Amino acid sequence: MQQQQRIHFTNTADGVNIAYCTRGEGPALMLLGGWVSHLEMDLENPSSLAFVEKLSDGGQRRLIRLDMRGSGLSDRQVDDLSIHARARDVEAVVDAVGADKLAIFAQSMNGPTAIIYAATHPEKVSHLILFGSFSHQSHGDREPLGKALVDLIRAEWRIGAKAIGEFVHPNADKDISEALSRYQLASSSGDVAASILDEALFHTDVREYLPKLTMPTLVLHRRDDKAFPAGCGRDLAALLPHAHFVSLAGDAHLPFYGDTDSVIEAVNDFLATSDGHAHQEHSARRAPVPRVAPGLQIILFTDMEGSTSLTQLVGDARAQEMVRTHNSIVREALALRGGSEIKHTGDGLMASIPSASGGIDCALDIQGALAEHNEANPELPINVRVGLNAGEPVVEEEDLFGTAVQLASRIAGMAQPGQILVSDVVRQLAAGKGYLFSDVGETPLRGFEDPVRLFEVRS
Repeated sequence: MQQQQRIHFTNTADGVNIAYCTRGEGPALMLLGGWVSHLEMDLENPSSLAFVEKLSDGGQRRLIRLDMRGSGLSDRQVDDLSIHARARDVEAVVDAVGADKLAIFAQSMNGPTAIIYAATHPEKVSHLILFGSFSHQSHGDREPLGKALVDLIRAEWRIGAKAIGEFVHPNADKDISEALSRYQLASSSGDVAASILDEALFHTDVREYLPKLTMPTLVLHRRDDKAFPAGCGRDLAALLPHAHFVSLAGDAHLPFYGDTDSVIEAVNDFLATSDGHAHQEHSARRAPVPRVAPGLQIILFTDMEGSTSLTQLVGDARAQEMVRTHNSIVREALALRGGSEIKHTGDGLMASIPSASGGIDCALDIQGALAEHNEANPELPINVRVGLNAGEPVVEEEDLFGTAVQLASRIAGMAQPGQILVSDVVRQLAAGKGYLFSDVGETPLRGFEDPVRLFEVRS
């Protein structure tokens, strides 16, 4: 049975009526949906209703929801649908509910809206959570598809709503797909939906606001999201001064489908303290801090190509953004493969992984994610060498030393940008696991008397 809720209305600075509702008591959390919404229909969907209840923490939080201008129960006939106008919607509702300070959970296309509001009202926002979102778009070969979707939605909204469903939940069954289409069709007109999507894909860039975000920020993104790829989340987190990035399994773009428990767990942990320290501990469980036991380890080094000349080319700030993107990609791969970051080396990272297959998979994950990033950012690609060796390094004060480490570093230095090189011992440890290797041959390495036989890992 649909849960009853009381709908309220407030006016924005430019005279638009905005519908909103609240549930629960306690610390305030505002939920901003993706692009179009409908407060009443949200509670008709069992998955959405369950997600709302979990976000409100059983009524222990004051959950604030609203329909942005142009959709749901808010004014539909509105000229200005921009992210700056929608930030005024957020401002009006925050003032109407009388919240001195609140956290914001914003998903997808309303992530930039939340960023603008938080940057211009930092005294009002305690925590910012961005799910499946972005700061700007680098299209690569997706631009024609994006333009075709905008045109389709504007021309035939019923067909366009179905097409969008294929991106936001590609593995949905028939009932869910039909429910998604009904929801979108009831929430807005095709012209409104097309205008919001067009702005998100081709006219949104909030990077100038990111340095102004003083509050702790959590960036959540599902790894196989087809609506906005995971690289969007990684790039966003890399640009934020106080961000923690958590990669989640799945391909559902909407947080209330797929594995919602992991989303709620991350949110609850993040909101548990006022400064985000609890979330740092949560992240550490996903990406362990260096606690390397003595014994056989796979040592991995990454090395960014031309980092010094890159700074001269693009400037300190942009070069540092690229370093943060590299770090985020490597740390995500380490978290997935049970690896430990040992230290930053200036031009890359040094890490330890407990198994040869885990080390190779980690290297492949890194190069795969970088390839996706470079495809979307061809003007400033991040090219990285990766080298792996196996051995029993000396463990001292959470750092690793010895011949095994030195050899791994030299191997990385011999790799070409985008290449993964491994020592023969790594290849032998991974024998029979289905990896493809190309014999590079006996290679002289600085500091080593005898040549070392190296292999390239083929994806």
